[in-house]
Amino acid sequence: MSDNEPDDITLLQRSSAGDSDALLAIHKRYANLVYSMAWRVLNDVGLAEDVTQDVFVKIWQGGRRYDPALGRFSTWILTVTRFAAIDRLRRERRQPRPLEPFSQDGGEPAALEDMPGDDHAVWERGRHLHLLVEQLPAEQRQVLELAYFGGLTHSELAAHLDLPLGTVKGRLRLALEKLRVWWQEDPGSGR
Repeated sequence: MSDNEPDDITLLQRSSAGDSDALLAIHKRYANLVYSMAWRVLNDVGLAEDVTQDVFVKIWQGGRRYDPALGRFSTWILTVTRFAAIDRLRRERRQPRPLEPFSQDGGEPAALEDMPGDDHAVWERGRHLHLLVEQLPAEQRQVLELAYFGGLTHSELAAHLDLPLGTVKGRLRLALEKLRVWWQEDPGSGR
């Protein structure tokens, strides 16, 4: 973002007031990021496109819900996207597909390497987190990915994996604790 471009909060305020040019600017900045998150959760191009559109409609209709005191706009929009994608997954009543690992070139459908400034930093932190997740034991990684990207509850995870509920909760807790420790210890986390 150059010095003469409005920041995200200004664009969001203008968009919420009905300024379609402001919404277009937000879309231009975040469409790849939103689509990538939706695609990762849904593993379906058409559904990811639908969710991407839904997220920007939500911004148009209710962007005032964002509170800058609670975090960065990019984090908020990814959270909105993740929940919208999980809701869509549940509406479709689909079982989550096995998650494909990221390719070595960082390949998701969008060209994330071309993102400017802050967006690129968010993507880099996400890639770093993905590398940490890959270090988890397979059973912990599976539970974490199905919970986060598949949107499964603890009970749904237990049924899907044919495991006791306590085992699922334990694996998820251990995975999150390991990630927290690794993230805090690693200078590459971008904290």
